[in-house]
Amino acid sequence: MTASRVPLLRWQFDLTWALFEYHLERLDDDETLWRPARVCWTVHPSDDGTWRPDWADSEPDPIPVPTIAWLTWHIGWWWTVTTDHLRGRTPPDRTDVVWPGDAAATVTWMRALRDEWTHVLDQLSDDDLAAEAPFPWQGDPAMTVGHTLAWVNTELAKNAAEIGQLRLVRAAGR
Repeated sequence: MTASRVPLLRWQFDLTWALFEYHLERLDDDETLWRPARVCWTVHPSDDGTWRPDWADSEPDPIPVPTIAWLTWHIGWWWTVTTDHLRGRTPPDRTDVVWPGDAAATVTWMRALRDEWTHVLDQLSDDDLAAEAPFPWQGDPAMTVGHTLAWVNTELAKNAAEIGQLRLVRAAGR
């Protein structure tokens, strides 16, 4: 008997989320905005009070070290866009996704994205996984919704590890 792939991907997501949650529940404002290097990407309050991320359309050299605030913005951006694509909604432009402004609001945002994502996962069947991916590989019939789910799990694990490493480096420097 072949095991269903949806529960396996959901299990993998839940495991990744548990690792991320470990860091989320411990975040504070100083930690999220701590600059780990001279060359770094972070978020900045704009004139209208929203927090906007540093960004370059081509990768700079040297590559900036991101702050936790920037990483959580990045997660919010790609996850919002991915969820919207899978739900058939028009995703926001990158410039329309802003950082919430403090650690508590960021944690609330991340958890809301998780809730929305699990709702999407819970509605998928194995047949749905075989459909062409609407994102991030638009127009490539070899890439499927299943690939998108696996990518989300991997991207979240990578970003969670980056946040964890920044927290460790900051704590060791005190």
